[in-house]
Amino acid sequence: MIEKHPINSERIRRIPQGFGWVDHEVIQNNEFSSKCSVDAKALYFVLITVADQDGLSFYGDALLCSKLGLSKGRLDAARKNLIDIDLVAWDKPLYQVLELPLKKEV
Repeated sequence: MIEKHPINSERIRRIPQGFGWVDHEVIQNNEFSSKCSVDAKALYFVLITVADQDGLSFYGDALLCSKLGLSKGRLDAARKNLIDIDLVAWDKPLYQVLELPLKKEV
């Protein structure tokens, strides 16, 4: 087993007050990787970072386009992608990052 140790002990990451989190399932679930466009992944990661404890964010289209470097059309497509795969809900101007869908039994 490989022993882990900080590479740069002067720059150890600390959890800041405005901490956002990503469920490991998002990264390990192939459905997320295969069904999300690059723009949708970027939007999702911004939303989970800025959302409150209930997953809510009031970031508007203009701010999101600016933060992500996306056109309005690309933002709309990314949002639709996330809604279609049940990762976010949207009722303009409010986004809600949803709990991940339950895994389907095989």
